[in-house]
Amino acid sequence: MLKALRLLGFILVTGVAYLLMWPVPIEPKVWEPSTDPGYTGDFEKNSRLESFKPLTMGDKTGPEAAVLSPDGDVIATSHEGWLVRFKNGTENATPWVEVGGRPLGLDQDSFGNIWVANAYSGLQKVTPDGVVTVELAEVAGTKIGYADDVAVANNNKIYFSDATTRFHAQDWGGTLPASILDIVEHGETGRIIEYNPVTGDASVVLSGLNFANGVAADPDGEFILVNETGKYQVWKYWLKGPRKGQSDVVLSGLPGFPDNVSAGKDGVFWVGVMSPRSADIDKLATKPFWRKVILRLPEPMKPQPQDYGMVLGISGDGEVVHNLQAPNGALYATTGVLETTGDIYVTSLTAPFLAKISKEALK
Repeated sequence: MLKALRLLGFILVTGVAYLLMWPVPIEPKVWEPSTDPGYTGDFEKNSRLESFKPLTMGDKTGPEAAVLSPDGDVIATSHEGWLVRFKNGTENATPWVEVGGRPLGLDQDSFGNIWVANAYSGLQKVTPDGVVTVELAEVAGTKIGYADDVAVANNNKIYFSDATTRFHAQDWGGTLPASILDIVEHGETGRIIEYNPVTGDASVVLSGLNFANGVAADPDGEFILVNETGKYQVWKYWLKGPRKGQSDVVLSGLPGFPDNVSAGKDGVFWVGVMSPRSADIDKLATKPFWRKVILRLPEPMKPQPQDYGMVLGISGDGEVVHNLQAPNGALYATTGVLETTGDIYVTSLTAPFLAKISKEALK
C-alpha cells in the first residue's frame, strides 16, 4: 500500500510539474477582448445556410477560397496543394494545377492570372495555362511564413496577408496548429503586404495584427478590408484619397473568428466566420500563465473549433447587411464566399465539398 501511495504521489507531482513548467513555444501577451455579442442583433441565429448543395471535391478537401474564371469555371484551393476546377455547370471537381504547400486565398487579375496566398510558399501566380511561379517569398528581410489571403486591386497592385511572422505554418504542423499558437499567444505579428508585380517592389502597409487573415479590394480602388482573426474585427485601409495609408476598425465584436473576406456584388463584402468564439480564450486574455498551461493539456482537452457555419455580408463601412448561418454543423469551418450572378459558393477550411446556394433561395 505504501509503495502504491508513493507511486501515486510521484505521478501527481510529475503531472502538476508538467502542467506548470514544461516549455511551450508561446509567450502570451495580455489583451482585452471585445464583448461577445453571441448570436443576437445583427448576428441573430438562423438556418439560412443549411439549404446548400455540396459540390464534391473528389479526393481533395478544404476549399478555403474560390474564384470564377473568365469562362465560367469555379476554381478552388485544396488542403492537398492543388487548385481544382468545377467546370461550368458541373458538381464534381477535377484537379487542375498542383501548386504545392497549402494554398489558401485566391484572386484573379485582368489578365486571367490567379494569385495564390500559399501558407508554405508565399505569394504565387498561376497563369491561365497553368504555369506556377513563386512571386514573393520574403519582405522587409523576413520570410513570408503564413500567406493567408490575397486581393488584386484596380491600382494593379497585389495585397495579401502574412498571418503571423512567429508561427510559420510549415514549421508548426500546418495552418490550423500554427494559427492556434498565434491566437493563444496574441503577439501582434500579422501584417499586410503590398506587391507591385510590374516592378517587383514589396512593402508592409499594415502591421501589428493578431493573426492577419482575409483581404478584399474595393472594386473602385478606394480601400481594402482586412480581417483580424485574433481580435474578432475588420479593418479598412485606404488606398487613395485624403486618408491614403490610414486605417480604422470598421466592424468589431464579432461572435466568431473571421477568416477570409471577398468583394461580392452591389457593394457587399463577404466575411467568413470560421468558428464561434471560445469563452475560455476570452476569459484567459489577461492571464498569460494559464494560457501556457492550456497548451500543455492533452489535445482533446484544448479549446477546439466548433462545427458552426456562418458568413456575413457587410458594406465597406462595416454595416451588416446579410447574416447567414448553419447551426446544425452540416456546413462548417466556413471561410468565405464567392458570389456570382445567381449563386453564392461558401468555402471551408476542412470540408470535402464546396457549398453552393442559389441566391433566389436566400430571399
